[in-house]
Amino acid sequence: MKHFAHLVLQLDQTNKTLVKLRHLGEYLAVAEDADKLWAIALFTGRRPRRAIKTTLMRAWVAEESQLPNWLVEESYHIVGDLAETLALLLPPSEETEADRSLSAWMAFLQQLAPQEEEEKEVELKKAWGQLNPQERFVFNKLITGGFRLGVSQKLLVRALAKHEGMEENAVAHRLMGNWTPDTTTYEELIRSENLADDISKPYPFYLAYALDLEPEALGPPEAWQAEWKWDGIRSQLIKRDGQWFLWSRGEELITEKFPELAKLAESIPDGTVIDGELLPFKEGRPLSFQVLQTRIGRKNVTKKILGNAPVIIMGYDVMEWAGEDVRERSMAERRAFLEQAVATADLPDLFRLSPLVAFESWEALAQARETAREKDSEGLMLKRKTAPYLVGRKKGDWWKWKVDPYTVDAVMIYAQRGHGRRANLYSDYTFAVWRGEELVPFTKAYSGLTDAEMRKVDAWVKKHTLERFGPVRRVEPQLVFELAFEGINRSKRHKSGVALRFPRMLRWRQDKPAAEADSLENLEALLRD
Repeated sequence: MKHFAHLVLQLDQTNKTLVKLRHLGEYLAVAEDADKLWAIALFTGRRPRRAIKTTLMRAWVAEESQLPNWLVEESYHIVGDLAETLALLLPPSEETEADRSLSAWMAFLQQLAPQEEEEKEVELKKAWGQLNPQERFVFNKLITGGFRLGVSQKLLVRALAKHEGMEENAVAHRLMGNWTPDTTTYEELIRSENLADDISKPYPFYLAYALDLEPEALGPPEAWQAEWKWDGIRSQLIKRDGQWFLWSRGEELITEKFPELAKLAESIPDGTVIDGELLPFKEGRPLSFQVLQTRIGRKNVTKKILGNAPVIIMGYDVMEWAGEDVRERSMAERRAFLEQAVATADLPDLFRLSPLVAFESWEALAQARETAREKDSEGLMLKRKTAPYLVGRKKGDWWKWKVDPYTVDAVMIYAQRGHGRRANLYSDYTFAVWRGEELVPFTKAYSGLTDAEMRKVDAWVKKHTLERFGPVRRVEPQLVFELAFEGINRSKRHKSGVALRFPRMLRWRQDKPAAEADSLENLEALLRD
């Protein structure tokens, strides 16, 4: 545990990629294989279910530190991280014990989960007494989750590849799938040569960067293909050994949630892996992402849900064909395989080819991009025809060229303290637009302002508070912000009747009074019926 706690501290103290890479390498060099496996699991989001409720942890820390509950809560709001707050408030350790490994502590937490509340309290307080403050912080993190230390899966893959002397692509592939430290070992996961044992294993996705230059800088247009960019769930449909599997980009196995795709899986050849977008689709056009959300998280898919939110796979690419990994082949070759798969399936209600956008010049493509919303698309994807299918986010061969976002001028009416480094600032805001003489709340946003602007708004909030509700303040309706968002849909859950997709702040409109903010009628005019 000391090694892992030290690693977490080092990672938290730097933003430099090479320094983080070095720290990860140093940890891998000294950790036991079981601890390496748990570190990989934690950094890739494979944390076991929470063993103890955080409300209980707060109460027990208050008892141990002899502090009132309200002071523990206020301390949390100031620090911004619950695990760190609890570690700081606990009294110094009085017991000493030989260092337990990370894997041993994880086993301890898993054994603790089914126990009664009284037993949990005794065991947890005993554990706190055996750890120093830094180890307590990491131990609390193991319980509460949230290892947001800037360790991307790409960075972890680089460290593991260097440590094991392997190709990064091979390591990335081995980390995919539905594994946990309870179902495999480090040896089996990383060093095993036989990857065919898990026929459901997906490939790492290739991700595009947003186009940050003029398209003319990409070279001759004939070297590129353009497709519409769709707003659904990026997925892999796998057919191996007569079985089929559907994975989301977040590495969630979602096969059972979309049973209608079984018919599609039966119709494509064995040894095929399709990269595509899972889209809600009806009467020849995509539906809003909000429709797809009605199926996410559902344990039981009823006939009514299937009828209201039918889905298709909009095929982008092929990663495996006839049992062969074809990612090293050109985009043009893989596109030919994809066309063959769509033609063989012949199920347009379940499987479609993402259509190409014909263009002879970049200017013509720019004009086509302006029509994206008419086609229910977010913009364009640009792919070099000779490009292989790479791993992760890489610049050069794949670009996303989205349409400009919608914008609206809105009035801030509530402010809430943020988290992490913004825990002392009112940085999370609720916005409203006019409906007649009334301001109607319609969305929240917390990103887009500079640190300097955030501090100014924070100072303003503290001086113009009308009411307080715990960490939330109702403020005078004076400040206007320009918000950007990707889409808008009707919503019965919101008082305004609308819900925005990816709202964020573009700028603080200090030049505009609240009376000149936009109206709900303006927002409703953007709705697609």
